Amino acid sequence: MTDKTIRRLGAISKLMTSERRPVIRTLRGWAIHVLQETGAIRECEEHGWMQDRADPHARERAFDIARQDPPADVSPHAAEAAVRDVLNSIGDTCPECRPDEEDRR
Repeated sequence: MTDKTIRRLGAISKLMTSERRPVIRTLRGWAIHVLQETGAIRECEEHGWMQDRADPHARERAFDIARQDPPADVSPHAAEAAVRDVLNSIGDTCPECRPDEEDRR
């Protein structure tokens, strides 16, 4: 989402756009965001289901972020557990895609 503001600089007005980070309201939401940002999971383009990409390097980056930069008031252990819980709750295929559709992606 972008936030547009008008800044007045003397006689000149300027429309500026600044990108804002998404607001994460739950620990699970934060974990999903971290996993998407690292490329450990992706969204089915057609149906929107989360899919595990089975990329060990991306998973490790997500766990590193959880340990080193957890959300405010959350312990590194709890953040790491949240990432693990999300990974354990999703599969590597979209339940709505036919098997031959999934093979083409």
